[in-house]
Amino acid sequence: MPVILAVALAFAALVVAFGAVWLVQLRTRNAGMIDPVWAFTLGGVAVFAAVAGPGAPLNRLAVALGGGAWGLRLGVHLWRRNRGGPEDPRYAALRERWGETAPRRMLGFFMLQAVISIVLSIAFFVPAWQPQTPSVPAIVGALAIGFAALAGEAAADRELRSHLADPAGRGRVCTRGWWRYSRHPNYFFESLHWCAYTVWSAGQTWGWLTIVPPCAMAWLLLKLSGVPLLEARLVHTRAGYRDYMATTSAFIPWPPRRAADSTTTAVPPRRHGGIDGEHDEPHDRPHDHP
Repeated sequence: MPVILAVALAFAALVVAFGAVWLVQLRTRNAGMIDPVWAFTLGGVAVFAAVAGPGAPLNRLAVALGGGAWGLRLGVHLWRRNRGGPEDPRYAALRERWGETAPRRMLGFFMLQAVISIVLSIAFFVPAWQPQTPSVPAIVGALAIGFAALAGEAAADRELRSHLADPAGRGRVCTRGWWRYSRHPNYFFESLHWCAYTVWSAGQTWGWLTIVPPCAMAWLLLKLSGVPLLEARLVHTRAGYRDYMATTSAFIPWPPRRAADSTTTAVPPRRHGGIDGEHDEPHDRPHDHP
C-alpha cells in the first residue's frame, strides 16, 4: 500500500473516532474521554502502519509492539482515571469560555487531535515502509530508550497514584520517586518514548522525519498545553508548589537544588486555555500533581 494512502486512511479513521467522541460529549457534557481515545487510536495507528507497510518485518514488528504497547498502557490508565468522574476542569473552562459556540469549537478542538496524531504517527510510518533494518547499535539503543520510557512513565503514574491514595498527600506536592527529580517526569518519559523511533530510523531513507514527533511532543507539553496550564493552577492550589518550582527541574529528571541555591522564581501564572492530549492530574488530566 502506498504510504500516502495509508496515512490518508489513518487520518480518516481518526476523524471518525474523534467525531464519535464529540457526539457523545454533546450528550454527556464531558469531553474528558477524548484523552484515552486519543491514546488508544494512536496505538491503533501504529498497528495499522505495521500491517499495511511493506518494510522489513523487524521494522514493522518494532512499530506494532512499541506503538501498540504505548497506546494500550496509556489508554487504559487514562480510561480508569477519567471514567465516571467529573469533566476535566480545563475542558469545563473552555466550555464556559466559549458559551453558545462551545459545541462547534469543541469539534474543532477534537479534530485538532487527529492532526496531532498524524504528525506523531510519522514515527510509525517511516520505519514501517523501510526495507532496510537498522544497525545492531541502533536497535539496541532504540529498545533501551523505548523500555526506559515505558517503565519510567508507568513508575511515575504509580507514584502519583500512591500519593493520591495517601490522605496525608491530598492537596500537597508529590515528591515521591521520580517526582523528586522532575516536576513532570511523565512528560519527560512521554517525550523520550518518541525518541526511540528516531534512533531506530537513523540513517534510513526519510529517517530524519522521525525527529519531528519527539520535538512536537516536547513543544506541546512544555510550551503549549502541558506545563504552562498545569503550573498556572498548581501554584494556587498546592501547598509548597512555588518552592517546588524553585528547586526541582521542570522536565529532565535532575537532583533538586537547595532552596537557598535556587535562582528560579515563580512567574505569575498566565490564564489561558489549551489541551494536553496525554497527561494531567485526576479529573484535571491523568498524570500530574494532584
